[in-house]
Amino acid sequence: MGKKLLLKDDHIAGIQSYDVYRKNGGYASVEKAVKTMTTEAVVEEVKKSGLRGRGGAGFPTGMKWSFLAKPPGIARYLVCNADESEPGTFKDRYLMERIPHLLIEGMITSSYALGANTSYIYIRGEYYYVARILEKAIDEAYANGWLGKNILGSEYSLDLYVQIGAGAYICGEETALLESLEGKRGNPRIKPPFPAVAGLYGCPTVVNNVETIAAVVPIVNDGGDEYAKIGIGKSTGTKLISASGHINKPGVYEIDLGVPVEEFIFSDKYCGGIRGGKKFKAVVAGGSSVPILPADLILKTAKGEPRLMSYESLADGGFATGTMLGSGGFIVMDEDTSIVKNLWNFTRFYHHESCGQCSPCREGTGWMEKILHRILDGHGTMSDIDLLWDIQGKIEGKTICPLGDAAAWPVAAAIRHFRSEFEEYIKNPKSIKDVKHYYRLNNLQSA
Repeated sequence: MGKKLLLKDDHIAGIQSYDVYRKNGGYASVEKAVKTMTTEAVVEEVKKSGLRGRGGAGFPTGMKWSFLAKPPGIARYLVCNADESEPGTFKDRYLMERIPHLLIEGMITSSYALGANTSYIYIRGEYYYVARILEKAIDEAYANGWLGKNILGSEYSLDLYVQIGAGAYICGEETALLESLEGKRGNPRIKPPFPAVAGLYGCPTVVNNVETIAAVVPIVNDGGDEYAKIGIGKSTGTKLISASGHINKPGVYEIDLGVPVEEFIFSDKYCGGIRGGKKFKAVVAGGSSVPILPADLILKTAKGEPRLMSYESLADGGFATGTMLGSGGFIVMDEDTSIVKNLWNFTRFYHHESCGQCSPCREGTGWMEKILHRILDGHGTMSDIDLLWDIQGKIEGKTICPLGDAAAWPVAAAIRHFRSEFEEYIKNPKSIKDVKHYYRLNNLQSA
């Protein structure tokens, strides 16, 4: 494995506590930033690092920070997106559970850089117990002078709060998150204006993912140029990957961006190969919303080059032959996996989580779920495959937020790469007790 930056101390007993974290170099980035650097200098280091948003979009963090409006006399906010509702993704939870002070330190350093005196960590409702861990760490930071008035004797002050959501996937979208944080229904906002101009309470706001904010700590400590030496091309630094599915060693891995996908799946350093010695079939590389790829295309690009764990390499070929790194939710599937069943499960999730604001998403996700259930339950027709393709095309790019795209892309990719499986279900109807069992439990009528 490469050099660990975020998880280098996760093995240390008691690292959750302030005393142990501090003894192992904790809060050094706050000292360096507040005592020796201007706010502009911290932003510049983040720019030089090439850090890209680790929540899924992959937008350059330093550039996003530089967009923040700074009208005189108007408050600015930093909001940490700890919602992490993307199926297949659990690396932020691991980070907050194991090393909560790393996130707190990153929030302080980043808030200083942005000129924010009040910041928030918005965490998903199902992570209630993690919120308690963070709140304890925040209390310890206050008690030791890292939060509150005049941090380290400087003129800089910061208050930090944890806000627990209500368990809505849509609140992972940054403007829906801000609506929820303001006490409103979590519906995405129409942009522009963007949060950098009019965000929380109408004030300039930056929203960053947990991993993104945590990465600011080693960037400030070691310098942006040193961070940029790790990785490959425009995919700099390390990345936390949530590895799950039919592998021998599921878990959270911190990798240098640029590791070959084949090495990540089959090396004993990482996933350890396919469980039970079965044949490798497919991968969802970045959480449920990114296109699924069959084994041949996830290991090599359409040009025959080794596929790498990087933003550019995974996206090579566009959606015809590529996918996205996304949030790093890496789901591996073996030869026994039914792509159609898996897709039905994803589609059911997106139908349930649609906020209902945009009709293409509100109606289209429900139609796709019904059609997939019909195919699985033995009542599908060949025209249903084309109907699915038509519906996803009428959702993609036609909604206020990316949830519509997230629901459409898995359907398009599954049909594109595994159409024969859909045809097999239609030609040879199969009894699937799991789908019928779901409908019985929910008092729904099977098609």
